[in-house]
Amino acid sequence: MTDSSSPSQSQTSLTVLRADYANPVHAAAVVDLLDVYARDLAGGGHPLSDFAKDNLIKELAARPQAFSVLAFEGEQAVGLINCIEGFSTFACRPLVNVHDVSVRPGYRGQRIGEKMLAKVEEIARERGACKLTLEALQGNVGAIKLYERVGFGGFQLDPAMGQARFFQKWLE
Repeated sequence: MTDSSSPSQSQTSLTVLRADYANPVHAAAVVDLLDVYARDLAGGGHPLSDFAKDNLIKELAARPQAFSVLAFEGEQAVGLINCIEGFSTFACRPLVNVHDVSVRPGYRGQRIGEKMLAKVEEIARERGACKLTLEALQGNVGAIKLYERVGFGGFQLDPAMGQARFFQKWLE
């Protein structure tokens, strides 16, 4: 695989596909692109731990509710989305949470994220999911514009109660 961080003239077309965790090229791309995301301010600004790098693929593969979508420009892995299937009790159907979205710097602004999200939606529909969910930091303006452009909106049940907020509590 080419290790360039920006597009080259010799690269051909974009390929978007569901990752096969047993494929070493796909496995390496998932770890590499998640590390790219983790190092970005939108991902926290810190590299993945050695533990995460060493165990991520094994742990994702062990979870049938997890899947990843990759984008390749030629042989260069340029985009990743990790998803985890959940369950909507109100709809009594699966939902798919878009957990990580990463596009390699130098490839951003080319609608790669949009194409990967279309593949995620296709897989979610195959799974019978009623909706896609995701969260984004307020300062990640480019990602928010992408999500709104492809049909995501703030979550609310009744406007009188306002939009939902995302919370977390670490257990470590």
